[in-house]
Amino acid sequence: MVTVLDLKDRPRVRHPEKAHRPDQEVLRKPDWIRVKAPVSRGYQETREIVKSHKLVTVCEEAGCPNIGECWEKKHATFMILGEICTRACAFCNVATGIPTAVDPNEPESVAQAVAKMGLTHVVITSVDRDDLADGGAQHFADVIHAIRRLTPQTTIEILTPDFLRKEGALEIVVAARPDVFNHNLETVPSNYLTVRPGARYFHSIRLLQRVKELDPSIFTKSGIMVGLGEERHEILQLMDDLRTANVDFMTIGQYLQPSKKHHPVKKFVTPDEFASYATVGKSKGFLLVASSPLTRSSHHAGDDFAKLRAAREALLAKKA
Repeated sequence: MVTVLDLKDRPRVRHPEKAHRPDQEVLRKPDWIRVKAPVSRGYQETREIVKSHKLVTVCEEAGCPNIGECWEKKHATFMILGEICTRACAFCNVATGIPTAVDPNEPESVAQAVAKMGLTHVVITSVDRDDLADGGAQHFADVIHAIRRLTPQTTIEILTPDFLRKEGALEIVVAARPDVFNHNLETVPSNYLTVRPGARYFHSIRLLQRVKELDPSIFTKSGIMVGLGEERHEILQLMDDLRTANVDFMTIGQYLQPSKKHHPVKKFVTPDEFASYATVGKSKGFLLVASSPLTRSSHHAGDDFAKLRAAREALLAKKA
């Protein structure tokens, strides 16, 4: 996964909402959640490409456990619009504060990195930019257009903010015609006040539904983390809400606490429970469900896109 900028010397601003009580127990990670440290040659090559193009990667910013695997295979998720977020979600390791100006050269820089890495499928995400009139929507569109010009064969997946109170923003992004539109719910609605206080659950559901209304050909996708204190019945209801919005693909992964200042892990969900969620999700009509402890929004995104297309084609053939 990839983002652009050298962050070593930049101060990281945190909001008090991310501070947790000192009496909260930090759970020990079970064996199934452990991964090897990234040391491969492929990882180093990807790291050099990211640095040479001065990109920011969500892989690094979010402390993703799959960075070694993804970068070894030269899979990348580019984070645009800077590295400082205007929100203060309790689960997120991205810095919160006053964002820097938008880099007008970023779309071309991202497109060049995509070409150099030879990506057949790329994921583009961003921080929340509530300070911008369109929430960064036009910048998303500019990045999509730049990639299409340089590597038209590359399929494009975007993972967007919610564009809350940004009228017309969604339409700008959809008009650029990404292949996959992803917006994560992150958690069940009962957790929003403590986990995702700046967002609104039903606004996010409506955002995903609106994408399908504007362009039914675009695959829609959403993901959640588990282990934040949610109940099973809440996850099943969330699945129903996503299917009501005609969402095609759902991802479910284990929440991992970035630091003691972040929301604590309430539970480590077992691999069998993840497998059960995948089975239930498929029965509810999703074209694809990725559910495992290490599942993340853009983990195996290229392979999953191929599966999505195959599943849609099989469904259409069945209806014919």
